[in-house]
Amino acid sequence: MLKWLSPILLSVLLAGCDDPNWHTSDISDIMPALDLSLIDENGKQVEEDAYTGKTTLLYFGYTHCPDVCPTSLARMTAAIKKLDEPARDDIQVLFVSVDPERDTPARLRQYTDVFGPQFIGLTGSTAQLDALTNRYRVSYGYGEKDANGNYDVSHSSGIFVFNEQGDARLLMRNSDPIPSMVSDLKRLMERG
Repeated sequence: MLKWLSPILLSVLLAGCDDPNWHTSDISDIMPALDLSLIDENGKQVEEDAYTGKTTLLYFGYTHCPDVCPTSLARMTAAIKKLDEPARDDIQVLFVSVDPERDTPARLRQYTDVFGPQFIGLTGSTAQLDALTNRYRVSYGYGEKDANGNYDVSHSSGIFVFNEQGDARLLMRNSDPIPSMVSDLKRLMERG
């Protein structure tokens, strides 16, 4: 009887040696794989397969955002810079603008270039954006235009992280410390 109990006990003890907890939120079993059909910052129609093969961060925002977007993107830049150089080449950030009226491909390219070569601007029609935001259970909305035609856009601030195969793995928030983001990105990239 003890012969079969020893391997089971050993495997239970060894399983406890690998920390299964992430520093950020594990969404592996609750969010779908990367799936999109949008226009990139070069004006080309793209699908999700254009972004497989690298760890991918997906963020929704807009270029006229006064605070949340630039802060979030700067935090992603800081986390990416803490990765070693080969790892930096294997990561990409998809910045999806939910303000297609003002965020043309050229404007998106100009904006994402500020944050680094890993950043790619995307946008699309309302139908394309709705399909994507509904897929990841996020919302966005437009405020009233002022006398100059300016308006605010409400949007989520979560960062969805996908592995190289495009499977959803993590959700990072602005409240997550940068070292935690770096640690989880390294761990995810090591696992493939």
